[in-house]
This record gives sequence, structure tokens and C-alpha cells, in this order.
Amino acid sequence: MTDALKVATWNINSVRLRAGLVERLLTEEAPDVLCLQETKCPDAAFPEKGFRQLGYEHIAMKGQKGYHGVAVLSKRPLSAVDTRDFCEKGDARHLAVTLPFAGADVVIHNFYVPSGGDEPDPKVNDKFAHKLDFLAEMKDWLTGDETARPAILVGDLNVAPLEEDVWSHKQLLKVVSHTPVETDLLKAVQVSGGWVDVMRRTVPETEKLYTWWSYRARDWQTSNRGRRLDHVWATPALAPSYRDMRVVADARGWEKPSDHVPVIARFEG
Repeated sequence: MTDALKVATWNINSVRLRAGLVERLLTEEAPDVLCLQETKCPDAAFPEKGFRQLGYEHIAMKGQKGYHGVAVLSKRPLSAVDTRDFCEKGDARHLAVTLPFAGADVVIHNFYVPSGGDEPDPKVNDKFAHKLDFLAEMKDWLTGDETARPAILVGDLNVAPLEEDVWSHKQLLKVVSHTPVETDLLKAVQVSGGWVDVMRRTVPETEKLYTWWSYRARDWQTSNRGRRLDHVWATPALAPSYRDMRVVADARGWEKPSDHVPVIARFEG
């Protein structure tokens, strides 16, 4: 019997402020697993009751007051929950869970990579330096034994790596999220672990693909100046199980939305 696994990722930009939108997504899309980023919520204040009532009884979180934060909501039991402190900052930017899929265990890494501030110069911008250090540590860690097993990596990686991941490649080359030093580093993370960018298996690299639209746009849909900052990767051991994905772009038009939208990927084994 085929086992299907739907994994969703969403930078929610405050889970308490947008708990209703999370519940809407869980009700309408029914993913098996939802990975949230930028929850901005200490663990004790996480609004889990409503999620549990919808069948997501297995919840893991790594939060902090007012900033960052990641969480995983799952219908499937979690056999392990781990987290890693990147760059010795003590912030909540990574959470890994292990759950059953197709008769084996699969690890799901949930990442919130630092945004990097506004100035793409690590010498004058500590936030950008932190981002580069974070990506470099990802590259060094997510390889070897960590990627030899079935694993999925999702989250807001805050980098739009390809030319068609942004509305204008030329105009954004000096804008944080699409500078060559960032895109090269993210590619190095991917290559180091053999990760497969499964979203681009559904939408070819020659086609535009966005998951984020700025709040600054008066009409995000008409201007459509988006970026693909949210990603779904799979290790070589799991990539053959990937079937398809969908960007829930309509969520950008929901009431009081996040500037990111959910991405839902489906695996079968």
C-alpha cells in the first residue's frame, strides 16, 4: 500500500497573530506536517490548542519572545525532536523532527535563515555577516551522514537563488537575498549534501516562481514583484519519492496575511 506524505512550509510572521490563518490552511489543505517559521512566540505561549483540535496532536517548537522561532505541527507521531544552535547565537532558527514514512524514518529539517538586513556587506552589516556564517555552517553540517538518510529540508532560507526566483535578476543583484555571495553559498549548501531542489522539478528553472511578496506593494498581485525565499529540498535517498508541489499564492490575499505564502510538497513511497 502506497504511503503519501504532504509536507507544508510557511513563514507565518507571528503565529499568535495569525493562528486563524494557520487553522484555515490546516482545514483546507490538510497537510500531514506543517513547518512554521518566524513564529515570534515563546514556547509557553504557543497557541497549540486550536491546532490539536484539528488533529495535529504532535507538536514541536523552538521559540523565543518577539523574534525568530520555528515549529512543527504533525498528524504523525514524532520519534525524535532535535535542534541546533547555529553560530552560537542562541536564537531559534532550526528544528528537526523524525517521523514515519513508507515503512522507514524520515527527518524533516525546518529552517529560518537570517534575513541579513539591508546592506549586503559583511564588513559594515553584522546581520549580513551572520547570514553568511549561518549558511556556511549549514554547508559544513548538512553533509555525510546527515544527508545519506531520507530527509527533507524546508523553510524560509531567505535566499532567492535562481534568476527566475526574482522579479528582476538585474535589479536585485545588489539587493539582499539575491546577491551572488548569497546565491553561491546556498548552492554550496545544496551541493555539499546532494540536496535536490524539488520545487524546481515541478516548475522548471526557466519559469518564474515566487513565495514572497513585500508588504510595501500597494497591490502585490498586480505588481507581482515576488521572490522565492521559501524552499523544499530532499536528499538523494528521498528525492525519488517526490511527486509534486504547490505554492498557495492565494494565502497572500487572506485577511492580515503574512508576506510569505505556504508551499506544500507531496511525497509517495
